[in-house]
Amino acid sequence: MLTCILIDDEPLALNLLEDYVNTTPFLKLIATCNSAIAAMEVLEKEAVDLIFTDIQMPNLSGMEFSKLIKDNKAKIIFTTAFEEFAVESYKVNTIDYLVKPISYPEFLTAANKAKQQILQGVNQVGIDDYIFVKSDYKLIKIDLKDLIYVEGLKDYLKFYTVTSEKPILTLKSMKSLEEELPKNQFMRVHRSFIVNLKKITTIERNRIVFGDKYIPVSEKYKDDFLKFIKSDF
Repeated sequence: MLTCILIDDEPLALNLLEDYVNTTPFLKLIATCNSAIAAMEVLEKEAVDLIFTDIQMPNLSGMEFSKLIKDNKAKIIFTTAFEEFAVESYKVNTIDYLVKPISYPEFLTAANKAKQQILQGVNQVGIDDYIFVKSDYKLIKIDLKDLIYVEGLKDYLKFYTVTSEKPILTLKSMKSLEEELPKNQFMRVHRSFIVNLKKITTIERNRIVFGDKYIPVSEKYKDDFLKFIKSDF
């Protein structure tokens, strides 16, 4: 059972999310809040696993709120009518980004993702985060702060890190890894590549340069990547 709170200054949106939470067996609603300020008061008194929050709200936006509570263990799912905030959401502790109007299947998919990450103890923002991958009949721990990029080869993935001379090969899909990695640190830029945004120092002609390796940025992911780069630099 995951405890959660809802934040939205629109009563109809708040009521809809409340219905969705009450329909979901593994979610327990702690409070509904019509502002981020009210939510902060709740967090001072209650331990919360998950926060569903709107972004555009008076006095304190959902994005500003998420940055203020970055030390809180609660995970965040943004619910907003504006797609343009998606890129900025990569920089905060967010599990998913839902664009209104939100259907229940979309809500449930995001909630299940949160459940999986929380129950597995995956911390989305700490610099000491890690994952375990199976390679050569062994489980190998990879610190996310050391992971440079991941390359997909059919059913296999190659993990390139700063601590290993050779890539670590494992049987895993790009899609499942993309869902597992923290959005605020990793971005898929090509059907065959996921990069660590914090490791990027050089971009040349729509290619990311890691030493002597050039990672292409495909048209499908180009707009979001360029938006992130412009907002970050």
